[in-house]
Amino acid sequence: MFSVNTPVFLLFMAVLLLVWYRLPAAKRWYAMLAAGIVFYLSLDIPGFFVLLASALVVWFSARRAAPDGPPHSGAWFAVGLAAALGPLVMLKYYAMMAGTLNDLLGLRLWSGTLLQPLGLAYYSLQLTGYLLDVRRGELEPESHFARLFCYASFFLSITQGPFNRYHDLMPRLDSTPDFSVRSLQYGAMRCAWGYFKKYAIAERAATVVNAAFANPRDMDLSQLVFGVVVFAFQLYADFSGYTDIVLGAGETLGLTLPENFRQPYLSATIGEFWDRWHISLSSWLREYVFEPLAWNGWFQRLPLVGRFFTKSPVNASLLVTFLVSGFWHGAAWTYVIWGLLNGAYQVVSGLTRRWRKKTWKRLKVSSKSRVHHAFRVVFVFVFICIGYVFFRAETLGDALYYFACMGARVEFTAFSRYWELGLSSRLDLVLLLMGIAVLILVDVLHECGWHLREKITASPLPVRWCIYECAIFAFLLMGRFLSDGTFLYARF
Repeated sequence: MFSVNTPVFLLFMAVLLLVWYRLPAAKRWYAMLAAGIVFYLSLDIPGFFVLLASALVVWFSARRAAPDGPPHSGAWFAVGLAAALGPLVMLKYYAMMAGTLNDLLGLRLWSGTLLQPLGLAYYSLQLTGYLLDVRRGELEPESHFARLFCYASFFLSITQGPFNRYHDLMPRLDSTPDFSVRSLQYGAMRCAWGYFKKYAIAERAATVVNAAFANPRDMDLSQLVFGVVVFAFQLYADFSGYTDIVLGAGETLGLTLPENFRQPYLSATIGEFWDRWHISLSSWLREYVFEPLAWNGWFQRLPLVGRFFTKSPVNASLLVTFLVSGFWHGAAWTYVIWGLLNGAYQVVSGLTRRWRKKTWKRLKVSSKSRVHHAFRVVFVFVFICIGYVFFRAETLGDALYYFACMGARVEFTAFSRYWELGLSSRLDLVLLLMGIAVLILVDVLHECGWHLREKITASPLPVRWCIYECAIFAFLLMGRFLSDGTFLYARF
């Protein structure tokens, strides 16, 4: 009911704003707690009780799992970890594991779909991070359950992120500034940009992508390549559009939430891409999965794996971290392959770094040249798109079939027929390409240090309102508003 892609959400935010700024700063977290409960109950009543139970057990266990806690603190830590991750493993991955065991071992395990609570993948990791911070002595356990539940049910990020740290979010809720016209203006502009990405780019791109992946046998090579490239921008516009909306909504409340994207398709290396894409998840995985594995060094003790990674366990840690990332994204082998593929990219990149530097030096190509940088950006984008085939395909067989169709159709016989990929006219294609061009242009400007919101607000009033009117006209002209508007990452 209060989903971000509905007009009701704007009314919901307007009511929250009125209540928010009438309360003292120290009491505003109560309003956020109430908003989170109402938001969640409006979308998923059964899932609310899973969230409540998980948060309650984690809160109770964390108070006894601190390093200076009572005896058996390790057992309480295990109980809390099971409460945080158990629902995620059982509810999200049971069907996949049961189906795989049935196929491999001939078992007859029930493999039906279980309850899928809203935001399960997000609040599970946030509660796990809170518990680990308490266990490591980096955070004092919260004595009031309501505050922990406010953190777990934080409605601006519970469905698609960004991930928040307890010691970052709750102090901000306790000390938000008073009402500011500037914050309201900046937040509204960012929300508007997010809605533009979603409805003017992602929704139209979805038509092309769905057509390409539904019937790859009927497409030529150029259309199949076009479908994957468009999916890259669909996913980016859709996911970063949602992030812009919730971060903008947070700004209207005086909250600064973690950034989740920073011009990812302008990355010159795979590692840089993951520093710019889904930043909050990458940070979580780096702190709670990669670094403990890399510093532990247990890979070196394995008889076969240890020989390969004798120099450093970093490569093995990368593979495991991206394997976890793949599993987190979905209960399907396509996500597992996608995760391992991105991990392999980073491993190969690290192993060939010296060789690549020597090669560029022999070719007398400066590493600081713009041509060299542009080549690397395109090179990284190509490999990211290869992984996206697995990410988008319904099954592993569908992904391999898509690649097979690309290999079987080397001719370019339909270069002028892209509008047949589900689009209704050539104008539809033009509007799609214009939307992607605007997205790229804005990213390039941000990469160059141009902060567009500051430029707009600093403009004279007539210029500013002219920009607003042109933006509204472009949004109404280019937007697709008749689809259901479901966000891609909502399913994770």
